[in-house]
Amino acid sequence: MLQDWNVLPDDIQIHLTQQALLRASETIAQQAELLAHEMDLGHLRDHGGAEALRLLAAVVRVTGCDQTATPHPALTGRMAGHA
Repeated sequence: MLQDWNVLPDDIQIHLTQQALLRASETIAQQAELLAHEMDLGHLRDHGGAEALRLLAAVVRVTGCDQTATPHPALTGRMAGHA
């Protein structure tokens, strides 16, 4: 709920947003690898795309990795059991 979001302190909102972006980056990278694998197996037509998809996956992971993205102390207890 939007009201609940606005009640959260700014630093927690920022942290949650960063975590969501990291998950989105990993999802994109996994999908790119899956498509590359399907091309390798011959299930999808390949015109050099498998290597390009692997490159995309690597770039997304590298640019999506934020060394400062660690669990926020206020969320550690709340997020236990949520993976």
